[in-house]
Amino acid sequence: MNKYTERIYNGVVKENPTFIMMLGMCPTLAVTTSAINGFGMGVSTLAVLILSNLIISALRKVIPDQVRLPAYIVIVASLVTVIQLLIQAYIPFLYDALGIYIPLIVVNCIILGRAEAYAAKNPPLLSVMDGLGMGLGFTLALTLIGIVRELFGAGTLFGVQVMPGFYEPVAILTKAPGAFLVLAIIIAIMNGAQIDTAANDKVESCDGCCATCGQPCATPKQETAETKEGETV
Repeated sequence: MNKYTERIYNGVVKENPTFIMMLGMCPTLAVTTSAINGFGMGVSTLAVLILSNLIISALRKVIPDQVRLPAYIVIVASLVTVIQLLIQAYIPFLYDALGIYIPLIVVNCIILGRAEAYAAKNPPLLSVMDGLGMGLGFTLALTLIGIVRELFGAGTLFGVQVMPGFYEPVAILTKAPGAFLVLAIIIAIMNGAQIDTAANDKVESCDGCCATCGQPCATPKQETAETKEGETV
């Protein structure tokens, strides 16, 4: 796996912003009452992530360190305004459904976090791939949660009735408690499947950002084996 595809894999699986890093919980829990809403919010955030990472990386040597965060916010806010106007003009039903959560992309910790942790320290192309990976991971997570909540909470999928007439929808899944419940179940399934993620692959002094780390990772099993070997010797 080269460094570019590793950025995508990192965002989708290893450091998924929703299921692993637990970032962007506000839109994750609020707009995923349907699959189309989750997908729309995910794609909007994906576009902002890619463009903001590209611009911030290209300007990383120009922006003074003392004002980097205000500069990042101005860049992100400009991009979000453009995305918001495009959605309002061409996808009005999605704009009505997402409402205030589109402008709130400006303060989404995923975007500012990737700008500070990655784009400000790496070249543009790698930063674009990092934004693509994180954006895809966020989009897949929101769409998956939306599918589960809409399918079992309303009996529909992307607005189309798919459950048989005798099916009794679980109404709580379309409400706030249902969002927490679905998120918890998905994370439990991931943990049960023992998917290799940053959450279970950290070592001492690791900050969880594999891209800026020059040290090879040792899994907990390796650490245990090394410790036992040292004690035996």
